[in-house]
Amino acid sequence: MKKGNEKVNEVIFFTLEKSIKAYRRFAQQEINKQGYDLTIDQWLVLRALQENKQLSQKQIAEVLFKDFASITRIIEILVQKEYVVRHLSTGDRRTFALEITDAGDKIIEAIYPIVINNRKQALKNISPDDVQHLKTQLEKLITNCTE
Repeated sequence: MKKGNEKVNEVIFFTLEKSIKAYRRFAQQEINKQGYDLTIDQWLVLRALQENKQLSQKQIAEVLFKDFASITRIIEILVQKEYVVRHLSTGDRRTFALEITDAGDKIIEAIYPIVINNRKQALKNISPDDVQHLKTQLEKLITNCTE
């Protein structure tokens, strides 16, 4: 194929992006269907904090591959929803320590089964070996782009 004649939908990165967006749209619809007022990104921030209570906003951004401004907005919403509280950090008064509230823990646990079902649906008809192979190939792609 000549340079410039390549169709966008034939590029692997287009398909990769399309698959991610399709999954996120599907997963969000499933959460909404169950009556929860929480976005996937909000749930991911809560889950990241649950897994490591010492994460700073900057570290959460790095872990979730989000920009700092987006994480700041998400945390503000989580504080308003009373799922997270902010405390001035004892080590650095310019930063906040984040803590999940009981309501935050409950919403994580309530949505977790939906997340598991979403993943199961998305991976239907894909063998565990194929999933592992895909993950291995994607890790190579990440390495190629970060070395």
